Amino acid sequence: MKLASIDNKTRDGQLVVVSKDLTKAIAVPSIATTMQAALDNWKEAEPKLKAVYESLNAGNEQSFDFNSVRVLAPIPRAYHWADGSAYVTHVELVRKARNAELPESFWTDPLMYMGASDAFIGANDDIEIANEDWGIDFESEVAVITDDVPPGVSAEKALEHIKLITILNDVSLRNLIPAELGKQFGFYQSKPWTAFAPVVVTPDELGDSWKDGKLHLPLYSTLNGNLIGSPNAGIDMTFNFGELIAHAAKTRSLMTGTVIGSGTVANQGSPTGSSCLAEVRCLETIKEGKPSTPFMKFGDRIEIEMKDNEGKSIFGRINQVVKEYR
Repeated sequence: MKLASIDNKTRDGQLVVVSKDLTKAIAVPSIATTMQAALDNWKEAEPKLKAVYESLNAGNEQSFDFNSVRVLAPIPRAYHWADGSAYVTHVELVRKARNAELPESFWTDPLMYMGASDAFIGANDDIEIANEDWGIDFESEVAVITDDVPPGVSAEKALEHIKLITILNDVSLRNLIPAELGKQFGFYQSKPWTAFAPVVVTPDELGDSWKDGKLHLPLYSTLNGNLIGSPNAGIDMTFNFGELIAHAAKTRSLMTGTVIGSGTVANQGSPTGSSCLAEVRCLETIKEGKPSTPFMKFGDRIEIEMKDNEGKSIFGRINQVVKEYR
C-alpha cells in the first residue's frame, strides 16, 4: 500500500491513497483525514486503506491525477524525528579523511541525533538556504515510521512496530557542523528542513527487498543530471532498523508517528557508493590530498529515487532546487 499527504491549505495536509504506479490517488476522509490520524488508529484504518488501494489499482473512477496536486511530506510534521548513522563505513571514511581514528564502540553502539520535526518539507520543495558558504549538502537516506514503541524493546520486537517506509533528503550545512559539534551539544543550525519522497509504503509492498530490517535496493542520487551514487541500502548497513529503534527506545517509549532515519546510505569500496557530497570529497582527499568537488550552490538540482527490481519508482522522486532564502 502507498500513502501520501497533499496540500489542502492546512499544516498536516490531506491523506490520500496512491496507486502502485504513482499516477492516481484518492482522498479517504471517511477513514482518516491525515497521516497521523491514520497511524493513531492503524489497527482499524489499515485494512480499510488497503481495500481502497486495491480498488484504486483496479481502476477506481473516483481517483485523480496524483501529479496534478502539490505533494507534502507524507507526514508533514511529526512528534519525533531521530536520525541514525547506520552505515558505519561512511563514518569511518569521513574520519579517515581527517586522520581521526574511529572509536571501536561505533561498531556496536549506534550514533543518533534528534532533529527538527515540527515541519518536514515535500519532495518538490526548494532547499532554501541563506548562504552558499555554509557548505550545502544532500544526504540520501531510508526512513521508517513507527507506531507506539515500548521502552526497552528488543531489536527483534522493534521490527514489528514499523508501519511505513520511505526515503528522504536530510540536508546538512557542512561548514556549520564543526563549530556546533565542538560545543559537544549536537546539531541544530547545521540541519535545516528535511525533505521526504512523495509517498510512504507498507513493508509488504516491498516484497523480498525488505528483509532483516533492511531495504535491499539501490538508492540513486543525481546532482544536476550527474549520478553521484547508487549504493544498495541493504549492504554495509551495520545496524538494521530494529536496532536503531531499540536504541532510540532504550530509556523511553516512542510515540506513534516517530520517524527513524538510517543515516547516509553508503557502500564501501564502490565507485557509486556515496549518497552525499561530503563522502565524495573525503574520497578525493584520501586519493588526491584535497577535495575537488564543491558543495551545492544556488540553482543546483538534487534528485533522489529508489526503484524496484523492475526499474519502477517505489516512493516517487525527491526533486529539489537550492534557492537563496529570502
